[in-house]
This record gives sequence, structure tokens and C-alpha cells, in this order.
Amino acid sequence: MGVDSFRPRVQGIIIPVARAMAGMGITPNASSIIAFLAAAGAGVAFYFSMPLLGVLGVMLNAFFDAMDGAIAREAGTASMRGDYLDHVLDRYADIVIICGIFIGPLASAPEGILALTGVLMSSYMGTQAQAVGVGRFYGGILGRADRLLLLIVFGILAAFVPAGILGYGFLAWLLLIFGVLGHVTAWQRFRHTWNELKK
Repeated sequence: MGVDSFRPRVQGIIIPVARAMAGMGITPNASSIIAFLAAAGAGVAFYFSMPLLGVLGVMLNAFFDAMDGAIAREAGTASMRGDYLDHVLDRYADIVIICGIFIGPLASAPEGILALTGVLMSSYMGTQAQAVGVGRFYGGILGRADRLLLLIVFGILAAFVPAGILGYGFLAWLLLIFGVLGHVTAWQRFRHTWNELKK
């Protein structure tokens, strides 16, 4: 969906905030950990059918996840370990949020399993491209920033229209979207890497 394409346009906001956070002593790893804790809180909130609180957790996760790399660059402390920690915690964040939605009453297991596999496989394909020497690739129809934006929008809709559409709650629909578009994204990334390996 391309939310990541807007990142350069908000650098004028991100950089001063990251600089201020670095000045306050907040490290990139601390920002990554706070982002994960916010995601865990969102998962718990969704599990207990509190979508607006879940949305708040997702928003905090998105903010601190955007800040960790920016803080590292501003503080001159960017490292492979930090990058690795960020990616591991991002995957766990995806898991706890999605599980919170479908283990609770907001969606069912089939939608949740489809969403989990789609999200994890699309993320895996992005990093596996780097593992085989092509370079990290996060193209495709549904990136992580897109998922976070959709979580916010659908979470708000779930709070104000709990009946959903056609007997499906909005967060159940969202997991279906994550599943289908996640696997489409995984295929797009696989195809890109496959084609690059031919060269």
C-alpha cells in the first residue's frame, strides 16, 4: 500500500524528536523494547475487547518503532545488534497483536492463523533476500507500516461499529486482509529475489 513511501516526507519531524530523545538518554534498544511492550499491551487490550486501548498501544508501538533507528543514527550508535533486536521484537510484536485479536472474541482462529502466516512469511521473505545476497527487500503491497495504519483504522471502526459488516467484526475482516495480502506480498518479494538471483 506504500505507507513507507511517505517516510522521507516526515523526516523533518522524526529527526528533531529522535535528537531530543537521544539527548534524554533514551537508547535505540530501549525504544525497540518500549515499542514491543506497547504492542504487548495492544494485544492484551484486543483480547479483552478494548479496541480503542488496543489502538493506543498500536500507535505507541508505531511511534517507538519509528524512533529506534532514528535515535541510533542521531546518536551515532547504529549497530547490527540493534538492527537484529529491532527485527526480532517487530516479529514478536506482530504475533502478540494478532494473537490478542483472534484468541479473544474479536475474531476466530482460522482468520488468525491466515493472518499470522501471511504476516510472518512476508517479513521472512524480506529478510531472506538479504540472506541470499540480494539485499533486504521490503517491497510489495502490504508492508509493516501499512499493517499498523490498518490496525489503527480498523480498531477504531471496531470500537464504534461492533456489529461489523456481514456478520464479521472489523478486526476479523482485518485479519483476513492481513492473511491474503500478506501472502501476496510474500510472493511479490519471493519473485523479486528469484529474478535478482538470475542475474
